[in-house]
Amino acid sequence: MDRPSGVSGSSVWLWLDGRCLLLFTVVLLVIAECLRTRRPSSFPPGPWNFPLVGNIFSLDFSNLHTDMTKLAEKYGDVYSLKMGPSWIVVLNGIDALQEGLTKGDHLVDRPAFPLHTDVLPDLGIIFTNGHVWKQQRQFALLTLKYFGVGKKSLESSILDEFMYMSKEITVHKGKPIDLHLTMNNAVSNIICSLIFGHRFEYGDETFMRLMKLFVRGPQLEGSIWAQLYNAFPALMRRLPGPHRTVQTLYGEILDLMKTEINKHKEDWNPSDPRDFIDCYLNEIEKHRDKKDEDGRFDEDNLAMCSFDLFGAGSETTATTLRWAFLYMAKYPEIQAKVQAEIDGVIGQSRQPSMEDRANLPYTDAVIHEIQRMGNVVPLSLPHVTIKEVQLGGYTIPKGITVIPNLTSVMFDKNEWETPNTFNPGHFLNEEGKFVKPAAFIPFSAGKRVCLGENLARMELFLFFTSFMQRFTFSMPPGVEAVLKPRFGVILSPKPFEICATSREE
Repeated sequence: MDRPSGVSGSSVWLWLDGRCLLLFTVVLLVIAECLRTRRPSSFPPGPWNFPLVGNIFSLDFSNLHTDMTKLAEKYGDVYSLKMGPSWIVVLNGIDALQEGLTKGDHLVDRPAFPLHTDVLPDLGIIFTNGHVWKQQRQFALLTLKYFGVGKKSLESSILDEFMYMSKEITVHKGKPIDLHLTMNNAVSNIICSLIFGHRFEYGDETFMRLMKLFVRGPQLEGSIWAQLYNAFPALMRRLPGPHRTVQTLYGEILDLMKTEINKHKEDWNPSDPRDFIDCYLNEIEKHRDKKDEDGRFDEDNLAMCSFDLFGAGSETTATTLRWAFLYMAKYPEIQAKVQAEIDGVIGQSRQPSMEDRANLPYTDAVIHEIQRMGNVVPLSLPHVTIKEVQLGGYTIPKGITVIPNLTSVMFDKNEWETPNTFNPGHFLNEEGKFVKPAAFIPFSAGKRVCLGENLARMELFLFFTSFMQRFTFSMPPGVEAVLKPRFGVILSPKPFEICATSREE
């Protein structure tokens, strides 16, 4: 190798020694990183991971739930992945999920993600832990129950909201329509009536903005950018990208919640609470002079709890109903059978009631199959070990993030006769009566089960039955129903237009 002109022999050796030293240092650092982060002998197996970045770039984040399910076929129901410098454990199959989520409190906590904590306070219900979580969740459940969740009194609000939406749909006279934001508006108005004490008119600019924020946020949060941010926060805080958009969206949602709280304070009457916010303001007053160091009742927590309740009580249910429209258009023979059952039990002269569900087994089975195939929250929400635990025969240290892969259960060939085919028979016995298999867990399981489950179940039944009673859904001429989802924290249909023809016509 020719040495650079004008450079002495000793300088060349120094130059070569410098290059060798740099190469040796890089190799040493890589080896050290591999040794530092190698799997302990008792840790779950998993695919080989790259130094520093782990498995982040070997996973398809546009189809992550499918990738994770396939990995279980090779590495077993309990396996591990590395996201940047951190290990995660993925649970697959009903046995592993039940062992992890329902037996003991070792997975009751949530991990702290920098993408959240950098913009949202460590408050609310969904991502808090310990006494704060228990306190806020219990208060929310009791308050929502007080205002009708799980009771017949809420049925009228849901059915009234259907009538508002029915008028919006009827105007189009069976022509193609995109029901995305309208459906979100209708479903969200139910939780709005509980939290804010009022509904929003369709087309309200502020509310439409809120809807779009809650749609966009979960999509971005399921992207590789979010994973990179949580793995390398110190670096990603200094870089532009979609992760910045997520934080902007969540910050704006929180500001909208605070605006509603301030409006309530203007005419708040402690002796006559109208909604969740009023009840929480009362609770703030009760705790003002109490020393509750482990719990928090203040306006910041009220804003975050409202944020959590709104998100949990709107987007997932609205998305499930949009999947329902697509599946009914895709399978008109199933839609016709549902309508025939509704006509025979309810007719056209009155609106459905929750009391009708026991007499509509096929309709109930179709709703559950839509939830199974829609698989709206495919990876549930993450948990974290609060101490060293045994899962699937492996030792999981304290502080490890655990992902319950609901997809692996909802499409398990050992649990479902035709797991990848839309088949309401999965929820019917030989006598045609409704049955719910143990592998049906769209709301997850254990103490962290979705707190909006009762509300969602009521909304899905009343909205779906009302739509089937009044409309027939079909795709526009020459258009096929696309059942491939758009991935995010929530699996949603890709944008589509659909024809809703009034059955009265």
